[in-house]
Amino acid sequence: MEASAGLVAGSHNRNELVVIHGHEEHKPLRNLDGQVCEICGDEVGLTVDGDLFVACNECGFPVCRPCYEYERREGSQNCPQCKTRYKRLKGSPRVEGDDDEEDVDDIEHEFNMNEDDQHNKGIKNNEQIAEAMLHGKMSYGRGPDDEENSQFPPVIAGVRSRPVSGELTYLSHGYGDKPSPLHKRVHPYPPSEPGSEKWDEKKDGGWKERMDDWKLQQGNLGGPEPDDMNDTDMSMIDEARQPLSRKVSIASSKINPYRMIIVARLFILAAFLRYRLMNPVHDALGLWLTSVICEIWFAISWILDQFPKWYPIERETYLDRLSLRYEREGEPNMLSPVDVFVSTVDPMKEPPLNTANTVLSILAMDYPVEKISCYISDDGSSMLTFEALSETAEFARKWVPFCKKFSIEPRAPEMYFCEKIDYLKDKVQPTFVKERRAMKREYEEFKVRINALVAKATKVPPEGWIMQDGTPWPGNNTKDHPGMIQVFLGHSGGLDTEGNELPRLVYVSREKRPGFSHHKKAGAMNALVRVSGVLTNAPFMLNLDCDHYVNNSKAAREAMCFLMDPQIGRKVCYVQFPQRFDGIDRNDRYANRNTVFFDINMKGLDGIQGPVYVGTGCVFRRQALYGYNPPRGPKRPKMVSCDCCPCFGRRKKLPKYSKNDANGDGANLQLQGMDDDKELLMSQMNFEKTFGQSAIFVTSTLMEQGGVPPSSSPAAMLKEAIHVISCGYEDKTEWGIELGWIYGSITEDILTGFKMHCRGWRSIYCMPKRPAFKGTAPINLSDRLNQVLRWALGSIEIFFSRHSPLLYGYKGGKLKWLERFAYVNTTIYPFTSLPLLAYCILPAVCLLTDKFIMPPISTFASLFFIALFLSIFGTGILELRWSGVSIEEWWRNEQFWVIGGVSAHLYAVIQGLLKVLAGIDTSFTVTAKSADDEDFGELYAFKWTTLLIPPTTILIINLVGVVAGISDAINNGYESWGPLFGKLFFAFWVIVHLYPFLKGLMGRQNRTPTIVVIWSVLLASIFSLLWVRIDPFVLKTKGPTTKQCGINC
Repeated sequence: MEASAGLVAGSHNRNELVVIHGHEEHKPLRNLDGQVCEICGDEVGLTVDGDLFVACNECGFPVCRPCYEYERREGSQNCPQCKTRYKRLKGSPRVEGDDDEEDVDDIEHEFNMNEDDQHNKGIKNNEQIAEAMLHGKMSYGRGPDDEENSQFPPVIAGVRSRPVSGELTYLSHGYGDKPSPLHKRVHPYPPSEPGSEKWDEKKDGGWKERMDDWKLQQGNLGGPEPDDMNDTDMSMIDEARQPLSRKVSIASSKINPYRMIIVARLFILAAFLRYRLMNPVHDALGLWLTSVICEIWFAISWILDQFPKWYPIERETYLDRLSLRYEREGEPNMLSPVDVFVSTVDPMKEPPLNTANTVLSILAMDYPVEKISCYISDDGSSMLTFEALSETAEFARKWVPFCKKFSIEPRAPEMYFCEKIDYLKDKVQPTFVKERRAMKREYEEFKVRINALVAKATKVPPEGWIMQDGTPWPGNNTKDHPGMIQVFLGHSGGLDTEGNELPRLVYVSREKRPGFSHHKKAGAMNALVRVSGVLTNAPFMLNLDCDHYVNNSKAAREAMCFLMDPQIGRKVCYVQFPQRFDGIDRNDRYANRNTVFFDINMKGLDGIQGPVYVGTGCVFRRQALYGYNPPRGPKRPKMVSCDCCPCFGRRKKLPKYSKNDANGDGANLQLQGMDDDKELLMSQMNFEKTFGQSAIFVTSTLMEQGGVPPSSSPAAMLKEAIHVISCGYEDKTEWGIELGWIYGSITEDILTGFKMHCRGWRSIYCMPKRPAFKGTAPINLSDRLNQVLRWALGSIEIFFSRHSPLLYGYKGGKLKWLERFAYVNTTIYPFTSLPLLAYCILPAVCLLTDKFIMPPISTFASLFFIALFLSIFGTGILELRWSGVSIEEWWRNEQFWVIGGVSAHLYAVIQGLLKVLAGIDTSFTVTAKSADDEDFGELYAFKWTTLLIPPTTILIINLVGVVAGISDAINNGYESWGPLFGKLFFAFWVIVHLYPFLKGLMGRQNRTPTIVVIWSVLLASIFSLLWVRIDPFVLKTKGPTTKQCGINC
């Protein structure tokens, strides 16, 4: 893949392909069928050097060599498209007019083409099947027909660091049946096909010897006695045989009391609810009934949240064993390749400098450079992102060797140079200080260039953006533009300042046209899956947001300890890392770190079937995203019993024979062969319906170990990559339904992980000591609430979809029950906002009406309340004890649960019901991730949003209720203080939970916008006056009043 090929833009549906070079003239349109001669329809073929034959160097019009020779000898000697005179190519006979072009004659090679043909004959024979697949016709009619095997596209194996088995059936590479009829292999390898075992054995004679040496070291072959070997080598071999990771169970002294108090709390909760139901408050039935309904819902929600944390575990990885097993000295590196996906939309809300730091940290990862490929999805088709990425690629040539030379952490320059630590610690090279200062200056100049691009992008010219060569930017219309691909760094042209190779860096902007549904981020990620499958096809993929940089350069190796582990790796669909954030204030006022979820809930899920996918910081197995099932383990033999005891086992069924069976064996075999042929035909059709109409991409889906066909040329791969990101490629396929990121919700991450777990895959939660990735979080109150609103609305969409965890995934029985509890909880938690809102208003109502939700309790009944509160506190304390979460983080989480519940979650329920019932859709914008220059400046910034009205109203109502209740107790004397304490405790519980929200309203200047004060006071006043006037929950007595009016009637 060439890094200097220029920007490739095109549309498969419009049959266009444009190559734009930064400092060259604009190239005219070129037909997509570049591998087929436009004159005779035959293949263009290759030159004597093995390159793709190009007749015209001006426009690249596809013409085969015979037509080129005929045109030069008998025709006008001009290109049919651009009318430029054909130049004489190497190996072509001279014609009239060639004397003016060149002085050197190669007449001695003019008639020696047969020699070159004989030399390349073996290569052409080996590549014949591959070329037939790469340029063969499927349903969209590309290339010539293969007369023998036109109905069966052959499977091509990728050649990377090790050969792939000759026949790629689903059973051979360890994956079970797919949900569609893709259980048959398409076609076996011919014996001489590239990628087959026989072909590789003949081609590379050293492979068999290396395998024998490896087996010898593993003790599988006869050889020298262990006593003859070095003790050090033996210890290394033994170490390499060990597992790459292990489970670390929570100490029984911590987890057993935790489980015991959970069970005790369950019984106490049941007794408490029974008491509440059996003792109604007759003079305030409405208040009592409302409170009981809320408490029952809270109990159900607690069960769904608590029991998935029953089996919490931790894990350890052994990176040294990974290196000993897959990075042996003197042998090819056997670590699996990884494709890294970074998605961005709006560079004004997702600053290009953040994206650049993320890309630089990826390119500098501690992983073999030839096995890392970084793909940037620009779903906003912004020229600012494109130019910023071009600057990033140039700076990476200096930054990457600096990182690897001095082993610095983190490898995002902005975070590295801003860290307030001793950067000289553990540094022993004398040149480090000098080179660090020089690199810091280089980075500051790089920042200035990026800032200049951002400033320039604020003023869009009327005619649209123009590239350096005068070509209009293809993405000027963000809703109607062709697909664009630019390879900035690659194997050709991707070298750093020290001459070493750099990882691939590819810019991708998928095609967008009016009338097509593009499915937002999920559609962009699926486009990256297909593009990477065509260009590099790594077996594993790392997904990152544009603001999440690689904080631990060994993060990919941490994931490989699970995914490449021979014991557990084959059933792992993804490895999820926890999210960690920079730039959050010390107190974490709005629980942005979300520590309770990442350090408690996710550890609990890891002990069941694995953590949920949270949208970033996740390494996927490509085959799992393609919809394949995990490999099947050995089945237990079924119990067979005799006829005398029908209670145990099942009766063994004997095969039935007909009268013609004795003479019809041959006919049956013939019919079976015909059925197999039909199944193979159906398999090919199903491949097209499932993965789309791309021969190269369909071939790549069958390669478990990844890799691209060896005969693929960069031009052919880029052309096919443009095809797979076209806007209509997913039509009538299973993309977004069974494959890739699943459509149907703005929280596509939950759906995608849920589908994999339903197929029987398991996931792994990896928490290295140094956080793998770090990002930025919206520390502003309004942005934080909008972010929570988006997540909650996505959960509502999943709850009402066909993928609802309440109803989906029961058929195979592969989703464990506690895992289902967790998924159910992720979809119904927004509905908790309704009882929570009512429960937060109840204290004010009780104080204003002088009623309470509970009757006067006896001494025995008070034991239920005491036991319930003790169990709640005990559960929390023991949970913090085994998880390591601080009590401050736990308390911030509890506070924001109330704040988000009465604001964002409430609006999500309303908007979700409107979308489902009335079809009213709500559009969301990307959360702004930029920060002020001042430390935590965003924390005090106030942005108006209607989400602020409900919690502000609740605060004012409860404050008014407290004042009214205390005033009433003062007026009525000492006896009124006893019942008042329960109501005041209830009200203060609400106020304390909403205290961070109150601080957010006040801001730094302790001022609240007038609009918030007016609306809140107005609503609170109206509510209070109406309540006092109507008093709906107090029973009215009929008949004349017995109170004396004081007038002599």
